[in-house]
Amino acid sequence: MKLGIFAKTFPGTTPLAVLQAAASAGYASVQYNMACSGLGALPVAVTAEVAQAVREASAATGVEIAAISATYNMTHPDLARRRAGRDSLAAIAGRAHAMGSNLLTVCSGSLDAQDQWRHHPDNDTPAAWARMLDEFRALIEIADQYDIQIGVEPELANIVSSAERARKLIDSLGSDRIRIVLDPANLAEVAHSDDRRRVIANAVNLLADRIVMAHAKDRHADGSFATAGQGVIDFPHFLGALAAVGFGGSLVTHGLADHEAAGVATFLKAAMA
Repeated sequence: MKLGIFAKTFPGTTPLAVLQAAASAGYASVQYNMACSGLGALPVAVTAEVAQAVREASAATGVEIAAISATYNMTHPDLARRRAGRDSLAAIAGRAHAMGSNLLTVCSGSLDAQDQWRHHPDNDTPAAWARMLDEFRALIEIADQYDIQIGVEPELANIVSSAERARKLIDSLGSDRIRIVLDPANLAEVAHSDDRRRVIANAVNLLADRIVMAHAKDRHADGSFATAGQGVIDFPHFLGALAAVGFGGSLVTHGLADHEAAGVATFLKAAMA
């Protein structure tokens, strides 16, 4: 496994400055965000020059571009908003290989029109699932065109809210383009430690053939999110489960301040060992 971090953790609008900060804090890879190139997270276009700057920064710092964020609300009630997000994803996809990655990360979305990370009571309806599948089919066409993978993360507040629903998504679409980003903190809010480990182990085993990236954020006992190492997630157990199924991708931490990055790297390296 490689230790990675959200590039947007660090301030800066040039890829070299951001990747240098990641390397200095002890990280070997990043999940890149186009905001780190001085663009919006979902730009209308990505030029060849912008893509080349990312690739050159990666080569200069030795920090791998493990994935690029292309996250938008795939089930937003407004079709125009969904199309705009899809168009931005396509713009990023067209330059992904030039930037040094073949993986774009997305979320399955929520029917909440204001916040894609907030649960909506209709998220579990057949209509929401059908809308999400239609959007994923459109993304698969883009992925086929540009030879990339789409990494979706099970999130409790989203349509794909569990490992079981992630498996259903994979089986429903029948495309090798769909991959999984697995974050243990998104699998169970509050549970007894043994129950939490069981849920996490079951998720790893159920999705083993599709896990392309792991995330590392934490949860406090009250269910609120925490910086990795400051909550109740058993990271040695999670990483052991990943290792047992042969996972060798990046473990990417996020949800932390830039001044915490070096300490979290030390913690996660110990857990990985």
